[in-house]
Amino acid sequence: MATRHPTAWMGEAYRDLVSKDFDWKLRTLQSASAPRCTVDGKKVIMLCSNNYLNLSTHPKLKAAATSVIEEFGVGSGSVRPIAGNMAIHEELERRVARFKRVEASLVYQTGFATNQGLIAQLADKGDIIISDELNHGSIIDGVRLTKAERGVYPHNDMAGLEKLLKESDGTYQKILVISDGVFSMDGDVAPVKEIVELCERFGAMSYIDDAHGEGVLGEGGRGAASHFHVEGRVTVEVGTFSKAFGVVGGYCAGGKDLRSYAYNKSRSWLLSGSHPPMVAAACIAAIDVLETEPQHVERLWENTRYFKEQMQSIGFDIGRSVTPITPAMCGESAKAVALSKALFAAGVFALPIVFPMVARDKARIRNIVTAGLSRADLDEALRAYEDAGRKVKVL
Repeated sequence: MATRHPTAWMGEAYRDLVSKDFDWKLRTLQSASAPRCTVDGKKVIMLCSNNYLNLSTHPKLKAAATSVIEEFGVGSGSVRPIAGNMAIHEELERRVARFKRVEASLVYQTGFATNQGLIAQLADKGDIIISDELNHGSIIDGVRLTKAERGVYPHNDMAGLEKLLKESDGTYQKILVISDGVFSMDGDVAPVKEIVELCERFGAMSYIDDAHGEGVLGEGGRGAASHFHVEGRVTVEVGTFSKAFGVVGGYCAGGKDLRSYAYNKSRSWLLSGSHPPMVAAACIAAIDVLETEPQHVERLWENTRYFKEQMQSIGFDIGRSVTPITPAMCGESAKAVALSKALFAAGVFALPIVFPMVARDKARIRNIVTAGLSRADLDEALRAYEDAGRKVKVL
């Protein structure tokens, strides 16, 4: 007779997380994701949303989503390889390719699903994947699904990458180099031009996950490849619609062969139901807005420069950030948690990032500046930061 309870370990594992203060304490958003919103019944300034351009409530996106429901319904009814491939999905992919100035694209359910399903099909036994040490967890999970050898280079260290490429050249059939475009915890940017040039020199594939660069960097928010003037030279560009575009979804963009190969091989694409038509319509509208309303990206950078300057003036360490992702470094996890609580009490919603998501001594509040924040919003948040920082002895 079995004496072991089959699920007791779950509660034990959770209680262990709680005892170490590593558990996520979920907040509930009770309004639209906007600069001023309601969280757990409290009116707050939003400083932790990825809604960079404030497009999730843009009238054109809302109108596009609602306009297709009567004709196309609210779901596709299938995966795309069977009966769920709608004309609006293909139109979205044409628009992504045009926006990114490449031959083709393929839309996935999420950015995570893109990395999980695509990386595993680009390298196998006899190949090697070379990855930046600070790449996103979705990249790490995608790499784990392969039988390829792995190489890791120090963060943004091009000498380290070149060394691994030299060692791999002639040893492996295929070489795949993967890096984030913008690193989500520190807000720094990969040297994409140098990565591409090294890959071209050694005949390696370049793979840039630009989830936090789309809508932020480059001409009209076209991302890191545009920013570094290497459009069309990155083998695989991965992006997401759930951040600056204000909707949801992921995609890969590149050559026509990449698209054809991916939709025949990538199981996260093959076996996932396709996006509801209103989601695809809203994504297309988001691209329209980026192409015709440059003020959103311009305002994003105005706010970013102001917030960074003021945070440093107050005395906060913002690390190596050069993008709207602006950490307030705290060191100890307990201080980051205390600072977040003090900020929330003052009407500012900004969450702590602590071990094991970052190193034990690198805990921080990760702020994300957005285009929709007014100068008054930023000034109120900055006052709260100064008061809370002194209260919890971060300053």
